Amino acid sequence: MERRYPDPAVRVLDPRFNALRVAMASVECLYQGARWSEGPVWFGDSRTLVWSDIPNNRMLRWDEETGEVRPFRKPSNNANGNTRDREGRLVTCEHLTRRVTRTEYDGSITVLADQYNGKPLNSPNDVIVKSDGSIWFSDPTFGIDGFYEGERKDSELKPAVYRVDGKSGEISMMVDSLIGPNGLAFSPDESVIYIVDSRAVPRKILAFDIASDGLKLTNQREVIDAGQGTPDGFRVDVHGNLWCGWGMGSDELDGVRIFTPQGEAIGHIALPERCANVCFGGRYRNRLFMAASHGLYSLYVNTQGVIGG
Repeated sequence: MERRYPDPAVRVLDPRFNALRVAMASVECLYQGARWSEGPVWFGDSRTLVWSDIPNNRMLRWDEETGEVRPFRKPSNNANGNTRDREGRLVTCEHLTRRVTRTEYDGSITVLADQYNGKPLNSPNDVIVKSDGSIWFSDPTFGIDGFYEGERKDSELKPAVYRVDGKSGEISMMVDSLIGPNGLAFSPDESVIYIVDSRAVPRKILAFDIASDGLKLTNQREVIDAGQGTPDGFRVDVHGNLWCGWGMGSDELDGVRIFTPQGEAIGHIALPERCANVCFGGRYRNRLFMAASHGLYSLYVNTQGVIGG
């Protein structure tokens, strides 16, 4: 990676991005050796970053103090997306077992969702948690389409986005009109949910308004037409900007692309490989961690991720 300031890998596409940059910060490669990096999640209490290496059926943990990377969970059931609930517990999407789980404080595993209307889920992909404790996850067929990220199985449910009630555990289907629902994120005030449709051609990021009771989505609209890009997982900062894992296969596209809430591209963080997903971490939630193909990268930025991201 370049070691100059300002880092030429941090590209300004619109002057508004300058306010989000730290001129004396550069992209850092923290690890190489994964097969397909996904689902980064920050643990401030231990100053560690956990992420998934899906085809290798493991989760890894990077230590901020030492820089060491060690196994966190193996086997991981081909874990993909991860987040923490509002009590700090790890919530994980598992392709192999086709379920969403929560890791309790004592290390035991609680199954939050593995079926809907008596039929098995496809392969839960990405997950976010709302301040009311509800857990929202996408369920495309990616993990059952072959043997690389899970096991080939027949789909019994349409790809969809689901909500698990934080108190009752009741599972509700929120939308099933997307071809391949993937990355999810809430706006800072949680009135909007953004969803990547990664099987649309071209890929799109859609927005839906969330009803005040959290039980209905309305006003579907297209926020971002990705063109040749491949948005996957993403997170939102406190100003509502979308920081999107991006690719595919060229210096111009690989990395992270940053958009305003209105869908205007304002910045790009170039990486030497496609980025699948990101999260904000560090003491002030101002360090962007990027899970990108074989590696893990980071960049300090002049904004903060919303709480829970």
